[in-house]
Amino acid sequence: MSRGLRLGLNIDHVATIRNARGGPHPDPVRAAALAVEAGVDGITAHLREDRRHIRDEDIRALMETVGLPLNLEMAATGEMLEIALRHRPHAACIVPERREERTTEGGLQVAGQVAKLKPMIGELSAAGIRVSLFIEPEIAQLDAAVEAGAPVVELHTGAYAEAKKGPARDAQLDRLVKAAAHCEKIGLECHAGHGLTFDNVKPVATIPTVAELNIGHFLIGEAVFRGLVPTLREMRRLMDEARA
Repeated sequence: MSRGLRLGLNIDHVATIRNARGGPHPDPVRAAALAVEAGVDGITAHLREDRRHIRDEDIRALMETVGLPLNLEMAATGEMLEIALRHRPHAACIVPERREERTTEGGLQVAGQVAKLKPMIGELSAAGIRVSLFIEPEIAQLDAAVEAGAPVVELHTGAYAEAKKGPARDAQLDRLVKAAAHCEKIGLECHAGHGLTFDNVKPVATIPTVAELNIGHFLIGEAVFRGLVPTLREMRRLMDEARA
């Protein structure tokens, strides 16, 4: 879509609910179809090593049936590289992954891993997949992302979202603002996400060099009460209001 700030819906936790019972419901592909109705710009799905939520067949179905760009979140492993190259989603976001974590706990440490990441980024890019790196809002990590050949980064907003309102949150927002400005300076497209809600999204959406927000857990949880389409439309409204 043509908006200045895109919204990506992460559908992982629709699959989390489905997998709790082991049956086919609720279907994350149906959630993606409703996202189209709500005016969302893209779908994000994290195919984890342990397949705790999104499964291989979900990626296949999303690629075949949903008319929105798919952003495949993936660890920097040979297995995930092979899957990404087979399906060729619009984008692949390389994230850190630990089996024992409940959710992604921080950004990828690109600095120090450039030699490992650069060939993978090169293969994905050569296949026409837009690569992003999920990183902390730190200048050293941004510079390393450029060195590794990534055209896009997604800033981890978890510390901002978890900080108490007031000076602590303001300090985390300042980190995001400075990181987003540095992205523009060094030629990186800047995305952001993790822990964003109706209450905290506007300050991040106001950052002019952020092109996309990827939000999942809050939206899926809020949809229990409001319904998915109204929830997505409300997030879209808040983002548009902040950007305007």
